[in-house]
Amino acid sequence: MSRHNKKPKPVLRPAVLPLGALAAGFGLASAALAQTAPAKDDNVLPVVRAKASAEKQGKDDYQATETRIGKGKQEIRDIPQSLTVVTEKVIDDRNFSNVKQVLKNTAGITFQAAEGGEEDIKVHGISLQSTGDIFIDGMRDPAFYDRDTFFLDRIELLRGSASLLFGRGSTGGAVNQVTKQAQLANQNQIDVSMGSHGSLRAIADFDTRTGETSGLRVSAMSDTADSDGAGSKIDKRGIGLNYRVGVDETDEFSLTLYGLQNDNGINYGVRWMRQSPTDTVANKLNTKLDPNAYYGLSSDFNKGTAYYGMLTHTHRFSPATELVTKVRYAEYTRDQRATLWNFAPQAQQPGGQVVSLDTLSDATVLTRGFQPKKQDVQTVTAQSDLTSRVQAWGMQHVLQAGLDFAKEKKQVFGQITAAQGGTVPTRPNTTIGTPYDGAGIDENLRSYRKTSAYVSDAYGGYIQDMVEIAPMWKVLAGLRYDHLKGDYDTYAVPNNALTPVTTSGYQMKVSEVSKRAAVLFQPDAQWSFHLMGATSFNTSGDAYSLNAANQDIPPEKSVNVELGAKWDSSDGKLSVRAGAFRNTKLHERNTDPLNANVVTLSGKRHASGLDVDIVGRITPQWEVFGNFTWMPVAKIDISSATGGELQGQRPSLTPRYSGSLWTAYQVLPQLRLGAGLNARSGQTPNRNPVGIYAPKFVTADLMAEYAVVPDQLSFKLYVSNIANKLYADQLYTSFYVPGTGRVTSVTGTYKF
Repeated sequence: MSRHNKKPKPVLRPAVLPLGALAAGFGLASAALAQTAPAKDDNVLPVVRAKASAEKQGKDDYQATETRIGKGKQEIRDIPQSLTVVTEKVIDDRNFSNVKQVLKNTAGITFQAAEGGEEDIKVHGISLQSTGDIFIDGMRDPAFYDRDTFFLDRIELLRGSASLLFGRGSTGGAVNQVTKQAQLANQNQIDVSMGSHGSLRAIADFDTRTGETSGLRVSAMSDTADSDGAGSKIDKRGIGLNYRVGVDETDEFSLTLYGLQNDNGINYGVRWMRQSPTDTVANKLNTKLDPNAYYGLSSDFNKGTAYYGMLTHTHRFSPATELVTKVRYAEYTRDQRATLWNFAPQAQQPGGQVVSLDTLSDATVLTRGFQPKKQDVQTVTAQSDLTSRVQAWGMQHVLQAGLDFAKEKKQVFGQITAAQGGTVPTRPNTTIGTPYDGAGIDENLRSYRKTSAYVSDAYGGYIQDMVEIAPMWKVLAGLRYDHLKGDYDTYAVPNNALTPVTTSGYQMKVSEVSKRAAVLFQPDAQWSFHLMGATSFNTSGDAYSLNAANQDIPPEKSVNVELGAKWDSSDGKLSVRAGAFRNTKLHERNTDPLNANVVTLSGKRHASGLDVDIVGRITPQWEVFGNFTWMPVAKIDISSATGGELQGQRPSLTPRYSGSLWTAYQVLPQLRLGAGLNARSGQTPNRNPVGIYAPKFVTADLMAEYAVVPDQLSFKLYVSNIANKLYADQLYTSFYVPGTGRVTSVTGTYKF
């Protein structure tokens, strides 16, 4: 648990204040639409009382049939875009404890090992910003922290342009975390896992019916592990609460509270190696080094917190029309003190040799570079979404419209140097033969000052209509308008003093329109075909930073085109989805090769390929969850860069093949076995450094689950990376983060 003394502020003050204004506007619109819909009695507001029929949770199935990633609740067959839904059962079966693990086992996704330790995610070779493209219940979750899965019902990955749904960003796609909700049932579960590296993880999930139309859900998590040093240390705690009242009534209210604290380790990774001292390029994996070895200090840490509170109001004008309004306040903190080690200069090495795989020994000397990150983020978000199914002009319409507002603030802090009067502890060197040497420093001696601050106000509105123009044929069209104003200040001080402070301010104003259109052909209840086109845009402030070179640069723009199909088995238990895509980044920011202080929209890239998903039950005993991405074509079409990704090259972090397959079989009434593969073909690190190519890999996992008392007490054995495969998981220009080696765990589950 984080040892910060700062306590979370009360976050849920009058959160309903925007609800009335938004509901009033949408109420008038929906009232007009409702006049065209048939009703038995126009003077009586229908009340839906399907008790315990709340949106189906993913505890018992791999397959999901509905989603809210399109804002309103929709059948997945009506989403004309590649969508992978990872339900709670898949997450539990595969022992995924954080969102990063889920995404790593999803096709088309790669990770850059960023210098700041951030989660720089690529989808189809296009960046998916951690600060803008990850959402909680459809609302932006713009911070860097270890997103745990303990309070999640499912994770939805939408590939391709999605700015119509979410506004700025969403060029490569969007990740939506769907939190657990109270159900009108009494069902409780406790899971305790023990495993490799001294790991102990416990989750308690209590779901209680508190009244005829109300329920309370509380989930709590504790997770610890200490694997041979601070680098792989885990120490986190979390709690999530959801209270719902008026479930399935005309007016339903929901309160969600969430808190997560972590005091984890951070392992930056391993340097690329030369094979011999005469090699000119360091491009090999370090096969001599234990990938779990930690060469940082015992005092390294990666502390963080995430707190939020959300109020949701659902008003059902009729069984076909509902308005969902949400208000959310969130606070995040991050304090990272990490080691990025490197090989000491040649003169300090034994015999003055150049370090290579051939000369690496226990006496090889390492330096310990310092990688701090200290920042705070606060956000206020409000959105209101209307969904209405109406008959108008002789056709069936599914109309969706919404408004949203977000205020985001970020403060970044930098270390005060010794010349400025601060204390900077010396970080001692070490050797290859002495990992976990116990060396540490007093991090409390350091002092920090604010180096930058960012504040943005954004609002947007969208409207989308899906019209059944003829039997079996639907047409979708939508528009969205976004306006964003960002202010970024930097605070510079002299090299030898803390005053005077020089403030430099940069501003950005963006107004953009996003579009989405599709044609769907659904000849029967089993088949659905679609052709979709959508646009997206990324601003210079997506990473909460501006400067003189980019503050006036228009947003990058992208287009995604997809031709796809979805098939459901006759019993609805198995689904197969495929989509042929082409993603094109039309305007990409590049630094002018003749002037490093000038940024231009001079770049262009594209990627084309095929996404395939299969999920559900092949037989009542046999479940499967698999996804596969093939990208035979990916190219930098235009680039003015003189280094890095050059014109004509394949973009970095864009493997031709990637996929994951998991299957489980109920062998006996009490015994269930599972197995899975995760694979990725070779790829280059960011900036396409000459000669560096991370090799392909395949890892395998196994699971055995035994029910001592069916539906009450069970035990599960899980072994990941069973062959202990050595591979480069996250890539950077000068180093890589190895994939996790073999890990074994046993989980006991008790339901009551």
